[in-house]
Amino acid sequence: MTGVDLLWTAVKVVAAIVLFGLNIAGLLGWVERKQSAVMQDRIGANRADIFGITILGLFHPIADALKMLTKEDFVPKGVHKPLHGLAPIISLGAGMFCLAALPYGGAVTFAGRVWDLQPIASSMGVPLVLAALAFGVHGIVMAGFASGSNYGLLGGLRGAAQMIAYEVCLASALAGALFLYGTLDLQQAVLWQAHHVWGVLVQPLAFILFLTAGAAITKRTPFDLPEGESEIIGYHVEYSGMKFGMFLMTDFFESIVVCGLITALFLGGWAIPGVDLLAMGAAGGATALIAAVLMLASFTVKVLLLLFLLMQIRWTLPRFRFDQLLDLGWKNLLPLTLVNFLVTVWGVYLWR
Repeated sequence: MTGVDLLWTAVKVVAAIVLFGLNIAGLLGWVERKQSAVMQDRIGANRADIFGITILGLFHPIADALKMLTKEDFVPKGVHKPLHGLAPIISLGAGMFCLAALPYGGAVTFAGRVWDLQPIASSMGVPLVLAALAFGVHGIVMAGFASGSNYGLLGGLRGAAQMIAYEVCLASALAGALFLYGTLDLQQAVLWQAHHVWGVLVQPLAFILFLTAGAAITKRTPFDLPEGESEIIGYHVEYSGMKFGMFLMTDFFESIVVCGLITALFLGGWAIPGVDLLAMGAAGGATALIAAVLMLASFTVKVLLLLFLLMQIRWTLPRFRFDQLLDLGWKNLLPLTLVNFLVTVWGVYLWR
């Protein structure tokens, strides 16, 4: 790998985390307030302003960031300080890594070089992202254990039980789709859909199951049992300041990652029906730049629409009881994912 390749990879990773991830996460803080306000016939956030200009409350995410950065980092007595500080870093870091592995676009030719728009390309992209998502549970358990609080410990244990259950469902829901694609590479899965048909059309049940399990992974209502959001007694009960903000950002990052995976594996990724973006990207010059912009825009718009859907679910359904939550995962979603896989395998076998 040349120096140019290393620099280009670094630029893509930073862009995926900062320009894509952090900006959308900040926007979600505003969307959560405004979307819930519209659904509940309220005005929502509208007080934060700059020189009297509010712009529909869009300055509230900036105010939130400033508050988190300047708020006192209070650490109670009895905590395990090294683990207490490491837990939010692990959770947020896992989400950031997942963002860097998503296929935001294909390859384009410009200035005599081929530029791949996927930050971290891997032939094992799907298990890589799922493994990184699963690694985030260590931060939750660590936070609950290190807090020296029974409330925090119970929240961490609830989080571990929930995420393990739904990570199994998340992986098994993809089995049928990945069997059709014949690859574990996220980019190759997008290319298969670009040449054939979107995954949601051939795997509709897997799409619904993956969306449900993905919503549970994000630990947001109606799956917010680890956090106890309305009671504030979850695994991060003993956190304040930016450490608490890092856990909050983790939930948003995980939502973006889940929507990015759904986009790549079921909604054609960066592909646009009827538009040969690969040919445009290979043409070089201004045409290749247009293709790159269209790829990035297509992927981003699909992710934003899915985030809007998750936010609708978040403000529509009441919280599950914990036994209902685990029953939904182990007794309903998991059997359906296995049935979907068996039907897919036999369907392909009989078709061939």
